Amino acid sequence: MMVMATQNFYTIDRLLADSPNDVFKSTADAMANPTAREMLRYLSSELNRLYFQYWNLAQLVIGVVALWLVSSLPESKPAMWEIVSMLLVVVFLMVFITPPLVRIGRTMDFIPRDPVPPQMRTFGLLHATYTVLMVINLVLGILVTLWIQREQEN
Repeated sequence: MMVMATQNFYTIDRLLADSPNDVFKSTADAMANPTAREMLRYLSSELNRLYFQYWNLAQLVIGVVALWLVSSLPESKPAMWEIVSMLLVVVFLMVFITPPLVRIGRTMDFIPRDPVPPQMRTFGLLHATYTVLMVINLVLGILVTLWIQREQEN
């Protein structure tokens, strides 16, 4: 998700600088490049917001299915607790981090970044929190995978 969200924004500048599509180029030129860039950044922001919300839901579904599958394994308590921890992280993200991240992000659409808007600090903290919790879930997922692999070898 982090790579995709970042690439969505970089793609805008790449397309405006050198799009292979002549119709896009002429339309962007007719809009004036800064206006086209702002419109495309807005679209990218909305798509990223949608993707993050869907990613949260997907993680919830994957976590519940993983918990169900692991519960059938003998001696599965450690893996079950790690998956429960991962699910709690996702629920925390869904309830406390993603909604204000989306709301604050929308307040920053189409406003100048110089000077830095006051809500940028809160947005940055929420974004960093989301990222750190995703890394924690990644580490927990790797640990669960290693535990299951080790148990299957025994």
